[in-house]
Amino acid sequence: MIFGYSTNAFVKFSLPDALERIARLGFAGAEIMCDRPHLYPDDFDEAALKAVKETLETNGLTPTNLNSFTLFAVGDTYLPSWIEPEPERREIRVQHTLSCLKIAKFLGCDNISIPPGGPLPKGMFRNEAERLFHKELDRAIPLAEELKVRLLIEPEPDLLMERSSEFKPFIREIRSASVGLNFDIGHFYCAGEDPAAAFQELFEWVGHIHIEDIAPTRVHNHLIPGLGAIDFPEVFQAIQRLDYKGHISLELYPYVDRPEEAGKESLACLRPLFASAGLAIE
Repeated sequence: MIFGYSTNAFVKFSLPDALERIARLGFAGAEIMCDRPHLYPDDFDEAALKAVKETLETNGLTPTNLNSFTLFAVGDTYLPSWIEPEPERREIRVQHTLSCLKIAKFLGCDNISIPPGGPLPKGMFRNEAERLFHKELDRAIPLAEELKVRLLIEPEPDLLMERSSEFKPFIREIRSASVGLNFDIGHFYCAGEDPAAAFQELFEWVGHIHIEDIAPTRVHNHLIPGLGAIDFPEVFQAIQRLDYKGHISLELYPYVDRPEEAGKESLACLRPLFASAGLAIE
């Protein structure tokens, strides 16, 4: 199991610089942000992608995940989404996802994470939003199956899916092993769930894990592990007991002014907890 650090905490640095800094901190992996200023697909030709792959290899980094969630290059954190009323807006999201799948295959990354639909559009009923998400996701599934790269839906507070009870009915209607779950520990805590219990309930779909801490208020603000209220020993015991084989990525995008210090503090907190739970983490 590889422990990576997401480049979205390093948006004040170029992608090569971010990857080098992550490696120097002692991480064995890196989650790459597929958006500007990092790996936005439209900005990268074959030569540029080869350079990214070489940077990963030179620094001994495994790509733990491609974060295909945000679209600041043409929109914002959530938009364009999978469930907007305008077909042309949904098309942007679909094409971005298809491009990210191809990049993941090229870099040797097993999965990409995607939004859980998006914010529910004003005036749209939930069943219509889910229908649109299913419809557009069906356009990406064949390529994911062909490339053997998993599409991992990431539930998030205030979006179409934020809880186990919303994710499970949706995923059960998908007849493809290429679609799964990016389990963000903090997001489930924000949604009022016990992350350890949610992990066990959803384990059959988990393909990657995001880790950060959250304050006792359960407000969605990513914190350095150890500064919030999440019971990490309990979560790690569940991960070990269920024999999870995927990777874990630290996601601390609020710390863009001090990403390296945040990474060091996180490692100091988490490494002893990983070891205590019996998790073999690289």
